[in-house]
Amino acid sequence: MNVAHPFMEGNGRSTRIWLDLMLKRSLKWCVDWSQIDKNEYLSAMRESVSDSSHIKALVKHALTTKIDDREMFMKGIDYSYYYEQNDINIK
Repeated sequence: MNVAHPFMEGNGRSTRIWLDLMLKRSLKWCVDWSQIDKNEYLSAMRESVSDSSHIKALVKHALTTKIDDREMFMKGIDYSYYYEQNDINIK
């Protein structure tokens, strides 16, 4: 997704949702986005157009089997907005 649409605006949330859906359906895993540092994630996303190893390592470290956990789902949505905005601090 990041290679097809390598722009900062409008790409991050849809990429994270798309990735979670693919992981849930295919592997019964999802990403606990709270385990991925915002600045490290954004840097890895910029790099991913030419080298996806950093983003893969970040995501792999944050995988969980809690695919039906409502709190995990809501945390993922909160973090999607957190990654996109400068003024929100989520813990």
